[in-house]
Amino acid sequence: MYKQAMIAGTVFAMLAVILGAFGAHALKERLASDMVQVFETGVRYQMYHSFALLVTGIVYPFYTNKTLKLATLFFIIGIVLFSGSLYAMALMSLKGMSLGKIGMATPIGGFFFIIGWAELLFGIVKKK
Repeated sequence: MYKQAMIAGTVFAMLAVILGAFGAHALKERLASDMVQVFETGVRYQMYHSFALLVTGIVYPFYTNKTLKLATLFFIIGIVLFSGSLYAMALMSLKGMSLGKIGMATPIGGFFFIIGWAELLFGIVKKK
C-alpha cells in the first residue's frame, strides 16, 4: 500500500461528496444551469480521480516503482487544477466574474490526469 496515495484519495473523495452536496443544495438555486453543470463536472472528475488514487495506492505493493508515485502526484495536480478551476469558474460566476487566463488551468489539469493514467499504465506494464 502506498499510504500517501490512499490518504490523498480518501481526502479528495470526502471533499467531492461535500462539494457535491454543497452544489446540489446550496448552489443549484443560485447558479445558472450551465454553471451548475460546470460545478458538477468538477465534482465528478474529482471523484473519478480519487478512486484512481486509491487504486494506485492499493496496487503499489505489486508494482512498486517510481512511475506509480508519479501517477499519484499527477492525479493530485490534475484534481487541483481541473476540478479546482471548474469550482472557481462556477463560484466566480455568482459575482459576474470570470477566470480569464487562469481558465487555462482546466485543460492543463486534464493533461495531468492523462499523464497520471499513462504513468499508472507504465508502472503496471514495467513489472516483469
